[in-house]
Amino acid sequence: MSDDAAVYKLDEATALVQTVDFFPPIVDDPYTFGAIAAANALSDVYAMGGRPILALAIAALPDDLDPAVGAAIMQGGADKVAEAGAVVAGGHTVVDREPKYGLCVTGLVDPGRLTPKAGARPGDRLLLTKPLGTGLITTAIKRGEGDEAHLEAAVASMLRLNRRAAELAAAVEVHAATDITGFGLLGHAAEVARHSGVGLRLEAAALPLLPGALEYARRGLAPGGLGRNRAHVEAGGYARYAPGLEEALRLIACDPQTSGGLLIALPPGAADELLRRCADAGEPCWAVGEVVAGEGIELA
Repeated sequence: MSDDAAVYKLDEATALVQTVDFFPPIVDDPYTFGAIAAANALSDVYAMGGRPILALAIAALPDDLDPAVGAAIMQGGADKVAEAGAVVAGGHTVVDREPKYGLCVTGLVDPGRLTPKAGARPGDRLLLTKPLGTGLITTAIKRGEGDEAHLEAAVASMLRLNRRAAELAAAVEVHAATDITGFGLLGHAAEVARHSGVGLRLEAAALPLLPGALEYARRGLAPGGLGRNRAHVEAGGYARYAPGLEEALRLIACDPQTSGGLLIALPPGAADELLRRCADAGEPCWAVGEVVAGEGIELA
């Protein structure tokens, strides 16, 4: 079964969680790029209910790149891993014209607290821990049509670890979880729905958006991956939209995210408790929909 990370059970109390992720720069500053790439890679472990313990760096760098740039990328990643309470224990590099960086991350999880994609049940509520729109915003900036203040907000969101949200979620009953990254909200929600044998109903008006995301969607400043995400999730009518739903909101729901939030399915009482815990901790969290009987995704 496809999931956010591989899990290997060691004994009744402990399982290993392992994942890998890397990509080319999405921001100009090398240190920030390294930190965002690390946060993104670490997120798969958090989505499984795990705790990262170590990481191996993966990098592809041009042979004529200023060594200081490569060092800044590595430092950004190492500092973010340290923030997660883990260590970078080595890695591997190759020569490539386009820089790329990421991590292979190993974590630990109690098998009884594992939060896979399968397991969502009709009646569950859906919570999301980060706002949407990183793909639209970084695309607008690359095209010279974006506001730097919007980029700053997007970068702050991408740099924020899902660590605290995962820790708070571990204190309540969670049926399923995933992190929202390259397939967009609808793409990752569809994986939860398919693996759980249920349908998901998302409320468009409840979706948290980064500043500028709606404006850029209305202007059609969409990354290339958005169209592929949309075609995939809409194939065969799997994703359905409420009549008259604004086109920009359909785009945002399919926008590929970098280091996005956790989408969590849990019973109503547990959802209320997690929302309270997040509010008390100053951790963002939004109720965005519910799990229903049937199949497919509805954005209403």
